[in-house]
Amino acid sequence: MTGITKDMTVGDIIKANPEVVPVLMNAGMHCIGCPSAAGESLEEAAMVHGIDIDEIMNVIDAM
Repeated sequence: MTGITKDMTVGDIIKANPEVVPVLMNAGMHCIGCPSAAGESLEEAAMVHGIDIDEIMNVIDAM
């Protein structure tokens, strides 16, 4: 898996690592394909959805 950081856009993460989609969906980020995903960082998306970015990063890092 390509290294994922919280400052990467959701769109870039999904393009490089589609296996992360279920993790994001399970965390409550159901707008994976929305236009915001193309320009919003993972950290920004987590904040908008009220999700702890460190929890998501821990799950992603454990993959």
